[in-house]
Amino acid sequence: MIPITRLFDFPYYQLEKNNVPDCLVTKYNGVWVKTSTQEYIDKSNAISRALLRMGIQKNDKIAIISSANRTEWNIMDIGTLQTGAQTVPIYPTIAAEDYEYILNHSEATYCFVSDDVVLQKLLSIKKNVPLLKEVYSFDEIQDCKNWKEVLTLGEDTSNQDVVEDRKNNVKPEELATIIYTSGTTGKPKGVMLSHNNIVSNVLDSSPRIPFDEGTSRALSFLPICHIFERVILYIYQYYSVAIYFAESIEKLSDNIKEVKPTVFSVVPRLLEKVYDKIYAKGAELTGIKKKLFFWAIDLGLKYEPYGANGFWYETQLKIARKLIFSKWQEGLGGNLTVMVSGSAALQPRLTRVFAAAGMPVMEGYGLTETSPVISVNDMRNGGFKVGCVGKVINNVEVKIAEDGEILCKGPNVMMGYYKDQQLTDEVIINGYFHTGDIGEIDAQGFLKITDRKKEMFKTSGGKYIAPQLIENAMKQSLFIEQIMVIGDGEKMPAAFIQPSFDFLREWAKRHHEDIGDLNEEMASNPKVIARIQEEVNEINKKFGNWEMIKRFELTPNIWSIDGGELTPTLKLKRKVVREKYKDLYDKIYRTE
Repeated sequence: MIPITRLFDFPYYQLEKNNVPDCLVTKYNGVWVKTSTQEYIDKSNAISRALLRMGIQKNDKIAIISSANRTEWNIMDIGTLQTGAQTVPIYPTIAAEDYEYILNHSEATYCFVSDDVVLQKLLSIKKNVPLLKEVYSFDEIQDCKNWKEVLTLGEDTSNQDVVEDRKNNVKPEELATIIYTSGTTGKPKGVMLSHNNIVSNVLDSSPRIPFDEGTSRALSFLPICHIFERVILYIYQYYSVAIYFAESIEKLSDNIKEVKPTVFSVVPRLLEKVYDKIYAKGAELTGIKKKLFFWAIDLGLKYEPYGANGFWYETQLKIARKLIFSKWQEGLGGNLTVMVSGSAALQPRLTRVFAAAGMPVMEGYGLTETSPVISVNDMRNGGFKVGCVGKVINNVEVKIAEDGEILCKGPNVMMGYYKDQQLTDEVIINGYFHTGDIGEIDAQGFLKITDRKKEMFKTSGGKYIAPQLIENAMKQSLFIEQIMVIGDGEKMPAAFIQPSFDFLREWAKRHHEDIGDLNEEMASNPKVIARIQEEVNEINKKFGNWEMIKRFELTPNIWSIDGGELTPTLKLKRKVVREKYKDLYDKIYRTE
């Protein structure tokens, strides 16, 4: 087999083993269109030949902005990298001024966009990006060049020898991509990842994911511009997994039923929503069906892997899987064997209940700067533990600093931040990347994340508060959609809470309560406030007196990426939320 040392080696490796007929599959006008491994390579080479004719030099930058994952993205990725140029993936949902900053900072010469929404946002700032020569679209859009023009330009194979020469001169340690992390504060940072950074991460983490080579089928919907999903797509290619791209988050449920995947990657927020939906449906049942549903849920919440709960529990679990959990399986396509979770902490209750349902979630941990995987759970060989992010992958070293910070060393650690040596030197010291996360490694070698170093704060009484621990516990309540713990330098911790308005409507209907229908009405309704106070009081019992949420205020609007409260990977922008609700902050701390 050919050795894999550069990212563009993956499709060729796959072709040597299997010419997968549905290597990449995208839905166009209601029809799933398959691209085989051979076609994937042929089109990538056509892109490379065209880019050379367009004057692309080694180390030039090509930006890609796509609203949804699709076949074209992968072809552009391989086609660009083969020329020795680099790809700059951009989140579609960020602000137009961030497009402008990234395109200028990276000095991108061409940009490929997915659709008209992205194009219009790009055109609004294009005049401020002098180095950008041309924009191409994957969709057919009037007055915009189409990417098929590039494919056509590359049909003539007479310069394929130049492509081969360029490929042969790409070294594993050279830059492959610049990924701009949205960050929760300030301008995006350009994380430079080499071919070896990402290839090593794919090869070192792939043994942790159980695939039947050549027979597994994946559904991809997390943004490919994020390194988490991108690495997973390379892992799929490595294992000859058929990759189907979901049309959108809105159509995810339909796509799951059509594709019937054996695997997909998730972020915790999505799993929370899936679970809440299932729970709400169960709450609508009556009689024996309802009793059975909640019996199965209670059983699931007590789940421990490897039969640790004993024979009687496992017997009951078999019954629950047959009667109740099999319906969950059907709702997720019927073939799902594993989900891979990253990006944020997964609530242990979700880990337990989905594993009990026969659809285990393998939680992992990493950062863009570590390409990204540092550790990941694996159901096999005792490698799975609830509440942990698994054991550290091969060839990566983790140590815990004196202050509890997780430090990481290995071939996966980034080359540095683009055009920012000072910031690079602040986070990579003696070869160790300082993650900014606080954690511990237990006696069995499992890594556990306890908080973000930068997010910890002290109350005026000198007590340290770890907000993420409290937030993750509070979000287990079906009434709480989002929460941000506040109180830096104040006498007590408090919180802004965005209620789950959909769940509140169902709750009100079940209990015949009139709480209004508008979010503003619900957020100010005394019955709602009192009910959420009950939830907070109950969860507070898990914490020390100094950590308990003493006061909270409900926010009437939904926290979102577009609203600016969340990053594209659904992390809280704490500074933005704190500013946005300054009045509520003052109400909590400045009024007695």
